[in-house]
Amino acid sequence: MSETAYKVHPSSYIDDEVVIGAGTYIWHFCHVLSGTKIGKDCSLGQNVMAGPDVSIGNGCKIQNNVSLYKGVQLEDDVFCGPSCVFTNVVTPRANVNRKSEFALTVVRKGASIGANATIVCGCELGEYCFIAAGAVVTRDVPDYALMAGVPARRIGWVSKSGDILDKSLICPRTGEKYEEVEGLLRPLS
Repeated sequence: MSETAYKVHPSSYIDDEVVIGAGTYIWHFCHVLSGTKIGKDCSLGQNVMAGPDVSIGNGCKIQNNVSLYKGVQLEDDVFCGPSCVFTNVVTPRANVNRKSEFALTVVRKGASIGANATIVCGCELGEYCFIAAGAVVTRDVPDYALMAGVPARRIGWVSKSGDILDKSLICPRTGEKYEEVEGLLRPLS
């Protein structure tokens, strides 16, 4: 590892014009492309590619074999499970240049994406939502939604701590209470 405020394994490549926050670890065989900003206290697992011009908030955990292409923005405390997939063009063709069509994909604070899930570009994943392993997200996801399937559909709600909520809408781990209003979930003060 290098001797800086962040740590980069010697097998990884960090291009010019990259910002990396203190306490961040970048593990084996990663490539961070120019214009990418990584917050503090993040972890990029083996074989992660980020960029160009990707934004990763503070406290994010990106597991092995994840590629974050241009257009992906992760807010703070996002978890990307092993081999989850982000796309950046809706209708790709090898023989058609569609770089002008890269779509913005925003993953809000505290969201979790399970292993091998696919996030189709142009979607917004709400705060603290939970995408099940293998799900394929093709549309926006509300805050606290538990999404599963192909295509992904909401099958329940989760708390900030990631615990599945039953009909009481009380987190079994923390006791935090929630309410559903017009098909959306929000914490009670």
